Amino acid sequence: MSKLPRSAALIVNTKSRTGEKAFRDACRLLKEAGVDLVMAKAVKNPAKLPDEVKKAVNAKVPMVIVGGGDGSISCAVDHVVGTDTVFGLLPLGTANSFARSLAIPLDIAGAVAVLTEGKRKKVDLGMIDGDYFANCAAIGLSPLIAETVPHDLKKWLGRPGYLGWAAVQLARFKPFLLTVGEGASAVTIDALEVRIANGRYQGGTELIETEVGDGDIVIQVIEGQRRFKLLWSWGLSLGGPGPVRGTVREFRGREFRIATDPPLPISIDGEVLAQTPVTAKLARHAIVMAVPA
Repeated sequence: MSKLPRSAALIVNTKSRTGEKAFRDACRLLKEAGVDLVMAKAVKNPAKLPDEVKKAVNAKVPMVIVGGGDGSISCAVDHVVGTDTVFGLLPLGTANSFARSLAIPLDIAGAVAVLTEGKRKKVDLGMIDGDYFANCAAIGLSPLIAETVPHDLKKWLGRPGYLGWAAVQLARFKPFLLTVGEGASAVTIDALEVRIANGRYQGGTELIETEVGDGDIVIQVIEGQRRFKLLWSWGLSLGGPGPVRGTVREFRGREFRIATDPPLPISIDGEVLAQTPVTAKLARHAIVMAVPA
């Protein structure tokens, strides 16, 4: 496949954990590598980031580079779908799960090297109803955390702060009834957590034996009613997806209808953006990305 473009727009969410500090370094490293930055925006209000991406795509900039966390990446990809624009990312968030799933280095120099020395690749995205997402959506405790976690806690304490807040919110959490599928083939089970995954990672932890591009969306469910099992599964996740496999049930395919009783919010790459029931599916080869060579 052809080389990556040497002309790009850089759009960085400076509210992401390392965004403000990384913006100047990214500009300098890209220019030193011979990339012509036709646009460089440090976005202080994350809500305005998708509009800046849309402007760059509409201006036919060959490559749009977004710096931020998983939420920033997820809200940006919608505007690149169906275009010839190459999408690049600088992982500047707390978990950086999508970057991990694509083996993109988490340091600025390494990520910039991918943007200048890597290759183009058509990459799958997930979809929740009509909304594209990059890496993973979740039902259960994750949306409860996402709705309540103080932004400064994530920014200054990173993953340890996020996990500490998760322990606090566990006391409020209640199991729920999950239905996957419709009609005679529907499966209804007691659930503690549901992950709707396009990639291997959630919250920066490798949980699912899959690859971005394997052709399936993965529904991973921690079954049961006792919160202890949720804690047990989380503990096993420290050893990777192998130990987790014994505590979860998985459904793999291109499309699933998902409902819960009661209806519950869904966090999409860390941002609460939907509520059950929804249709989750895979968008095959949805965007062209800069990935490691």
